[in-house]
Order: sequence, then C-alpha cells, then structure tokens
Amino acid sequence: MCALLAAGLVLSGQPVWEWRSAWAVGGERLLVRLDEISAFFLLLLGVVGFAGAIYSRGYWNEGRHPRSARSGRLWWNAMLMSMGLVLTAGNGLHFLLAWECFAVSAYFLVTLDRANPEVRAAGWIYLAASHAGTLALFALFSTLAARTGTWELGPVRHLADLAHLFWLALLGFGIKAGVFPLHIWLPSAHANAPSHVSALMSGMALKMGVFGLVRFGSWLPMPMGAGWVVAGLGCASAVLGVAFALGQHDLKRLLAYHSVENIGIILMGLGFAMIAASQGRPEWGVLALAGGLLHVWNHGLFKALLFLGAGSVLHAVGTREMSRLGGLWKAMPWTAGFFTLGAMAICGLPPLNGFVSEWLVFSGLFDASRHQTGAILGAVPAAILLGATGALALACFIKVCGVVFLGAPRTEAAGKAHECGPGMRGAMAVLAGGCLVIGLAPALLWPTLMRVATAWFGLAAPLDIPNRLTPLGTAHVLIALPALAAGALAYRLLRQRTARALTWDCGYAEPTPRMQYTAGSFAGIITGWFDWILRPMVHEDPPADFFPAHASRTSHTPETVLERVVSPFGLAILRLSDLVRGFQHGRTQAYILYLCAAILALALAIPFSGGTAP
Repeated sequence: MCALLAAGLVLSGQPVWEWRSAWAVGGERLLVRLDEISAFFLLLLGVVGFAGAIYSRGYWNEGRHPRSARSGRLWWNAMLMSMGLVLTAGNGLHFLLAWECFAVSAYFLVTLDRANPEVRAAGWIYLAASHAGTLALFALFSTLAARTGTWELGPVRHLADLAHLFWLALLGFGIKAGVFPLHIWLPSAHANAPSHVSALMSGMALKMGVFGLVRFGSWLPMPMGAGWVVAGLGCASAVLGVAFALGQHDLKRLLAYHSVENIGIILMGLGFAMIAASQGRPEWGVLALAGGLLHVWNHGLFKALLFLGAGSVLHAVGTREMSRLGGLWKAMPWTAGFFTLGAMAICGLPPLNGFVSEWLVFSGLFDASRHQTGAILGAVPAAILLGATGALALACFIKVCGVVFLGAPRTEAAGKAHECGPGMRGAMAVLAGGCLVIGLAPALLWPTLMRVATAWFGLAAPLDIPNRLTPLGTAHVLIALPALAAGALAYRLLRQRTARALTWDCGYAEPTPRMQYTAGSFAGIITGWFDWILRPMVHEDPPADFFPAHASRTSHTPETVLERVVSPFGLAILRLSDLVRGFQHGRTQAYILYLCAAILALALAIPFSGGTAP
C-alpha cells in the first residue's frame, strides 16, 4: 500500500522522490529514486502483486501443496521486493543485484512443483535465458560506469560514443521482455508455473524488460536506426506471437504466446516514439508512446486476469489441454465471465481497456503519416499489422472460449468441474474492475500519460495536445449501456425458456462430445497461413477399412525458435566441447607435442602476416 501511495503521489504531479543511504552496499551508497517512469510501473506492480497474493491463498495453499506453499510465499515476497528495487534503483551496481535477485526468485516460483520433470526443464531454460540477459546488462552497466566514472544512473545522451550500448540494453532487456525471437524461455515457463506466478510474470515480470527499454531508451544516445529496429521487433512479435498462440492446444501456453504479441504492441509504440525523438517530432511520438505505456498497464491487468481464470480451470479440472475441457460455463459461471471479459480486452474490443491503448498507438501511427515525415514508410505497414494482430487475436479467443467454456464436457473431469473459492473470484474481480474502469473512463489517465511521456522525451513542459481520450470514454459509455440492457433482456428471455434440446446435431442420431470442434480443427485454416514458421507436427493413425476399430489424428506446434535454432546450436557446442575435452587426458608428452605444434604454426604464420621473426 505504501508503494501504491508513493507512486500515486508522484504520478499526480508531486516532485521526484530521492533517498540516499548513509551506508554502502557493495562499496556504493544506496540510491533510491522514484520518478514518473518508475512510479508508472510501480503502481502496476502493486495491483498485480496484491491480486496474485489474494488468489494464491486459495489456489496454492498448505492443504493442497504442503511442501511448497510456505516457500512459495517467501519467494513471492522476494520477487515483489526485488522488482520494486529494480524500478527505483539509481545505481547501476544495485540495479544488477536487484535484477539477479528478481531472476532467482522467479526461478524458484516457476519450479514450485519441481517434482515434475517438465517444470524443472522449464525452470532451467528460464534461468539460462535470464543469465544470458544479465551478462549483457553487466557489460552495459560496467562500460557505462567506466566511461562516466560513477555507477550512478542518469541521462548520458551527450556522450555520443556510448550509442552502441543501446544494443546491449536491447538484448538484455529484450530477453526479459520476451521479444521475438528472444522469447525462448517464455512459453514453457508461463505454462508450467503455478497460475498466480504466471499472472505475475506475464502481468509484471515481462514489464521489467519493457521498463529497462523505456528507461534507457530515454537516457542513452540512440544509434542510427534504433527506433526502426525496436518498431520492427514489435511488429514481428505482435504478428508471430498471435500466430503461435493460434497453434497451441495448451491453454496456458496459448496465453503465454499472447504475452509475446502484446509486448510487440508495446514496442510498436516505443519504437515509433524513438523515431519521433530522432526526427525532432515529439507531437506525434507522444501519442505512440502514451499508447505503448498505457498498454503496459492494460496488458498487466487483462493478462493477469486471463492467467488467473486459466488457473481456476486447472484447479477445477486438473488439465490445461483444451481438448479435454468444454462445457465449463454452467459449472464455473464466474470464472467464465471474468475470462470472457479478459478475452474481449486482450482482443482490443470496445468498451474495454485494450481498445484504449491500441487506439492511442493507432493515433500516433496515423499522425506520423499525416505529418509526411520519413516515418510514413513504416507507420502505414505497422498500422496494418496492428489491425491484423487484433483480428487474429479475436479468432484465437473465440476458439478458446468456445472450446473451453461452451459445448458439452469432453471428459468426465470436465463434467464434474466446480467454481473456485471467493478469494480467487475476488482477485479476478479486482483485475476485471481495472479493465472496466480504464475502458469506461480513460480520460482520467490522460494527465498521467502526458506527464510520463513528457518526462521520457525530456521536455520542459507538456505539449499542448487535446485530450484524445475524452470522446473515446463517452463513446464507450454509450456502447456499454445498450450492451448491458441487451444482455439483461437476453438473460431474462433465456431464463423463461421451458423447452430444452440438443444443439444442431449435424444429422447424427446420437451425437457425442467427440464430435465437437477441437482446438486444432477450429483454427486449422488460419494456422495453415503460418505453416512456414509454425512447422506443425502431425501424428496420424488413419482408418484402415470401412469399419475401423481405431483412428486418431493429433497435431503439435513445436517451439520453433528453441527446438529448430537454439537447441541444434547448443547441441553442436556440447559436441565440440566433448571433442576438445578428449585432448585433455593428462599425458605430459602429448602436451609437449601440442606446444611444439603451436610454435610451428606461429613460425609458419609470421611470414604470411608481413612480420619478421625476432
């Protein structure tokens, strides 16, 4: 609550808060700074962390998980504290220490169910990727400290020779944010972690990478083309993230890929803001940045809500496979309602919050085109891809809601599903309320967004831009009222219906749940458009005669980047190391032979290099 209050005061216009300790940590005095950008992210951390903590009391308690519930709360608090320190650290050394504590605590949360080998594998992939990003950040901060003579962080745009450091920031923070193709850890970690942990990681942990890109995108000098690279990565992440999501049959893995998609939308806004800054045109870059920043909040709310809804399904049925679910709306109306609201928000449908932030990004892209700057070459294709992403996301969540909550139960466990407890429902209600408030009253956030965007651009005063969210909020209210009235009328008419019958049975006299659409068949046509990147694997046992006793067909979409690129490369490195290890056998005469061979090679190389032997 203290963090929420402090962040709210700074965002309301209070001065930047700064505190320096009298003692040293690691040889450096602790410097804590809360400005507009860090307060913007800290407020989201407080909301998502609070909702996840309430949810975990019913989802991951001592009764169901006696061995890991207490340690889970310990690592949960450690992760929240370390993320808060990352957001407020004013010293590069302490930033790295907090960043590593954040990565380690997240690892232990992901692997709470470490008896499962799939969970352990997901944890190791996450830890390896996190440490690869940390190495890049260590190089960034150490080089920055060596050049400036201090570990304290601040704007260094005047040091043009440090522009190359932005690429280290993009690599280190991009891995944590799950930017395609640096997302290799994300699908397995989010799918195998407990659902409240998945909600925190998707809702907030990914945003730590975004925070780093936002922060150092403002402080570091920008190399040529950096904004275009960030915007291009954003477009690729948005489109390919939703394409991979369409190919998934695991509910939580599907949601994980939608995190990649939404990080892409955020990077679109940030990338075009960087382009605007490089061209000296902040008037349209402010809108793109405001849309990207608001999408940080919006994605944190609706994606955490979706993961908590998926956790309720897993809690009730015991499986994440959508082909083993179905018909859960009747047994779990609260979960189904909250999940549907989150699905509408993530698809960018009005009158919810997802539409507000995407509309701001669209506005920035359209203004870039209207000003006839060089950005028009990228703004128009980016707007088209953003629209296509929304359409694909809508198709994906129609599949999810239809397969999981509608129809008939596909298994006995689905038929015995039950609603989650009041604490879990309350946590989802908090997040759903946030989605509704931002969607129906977005104008309230305009001063905050302008204040943060002004700080990012380094402007002395906010630009005189009319509040773009006031008419949008009015339109959303006008949409919501008739929709609520129509929904209430439809519910009343359905309650009065007396005759009940099966839905259309396609001519079959005795339809069974197996005749329903599966997750794979529902999205088969759309995923076929992306076969070139998805590379689906089909396992088929076709019928052998006219009256087959058995036939089956299953499909699997692999982690293309991890399994087709990273794993073969890693395997080659391991084989090379095994080969080199064979030369280390402890025989002195062999080592003397290696030394003589090296001297001979140098002697032969010197004449060709133009040098002379001593």
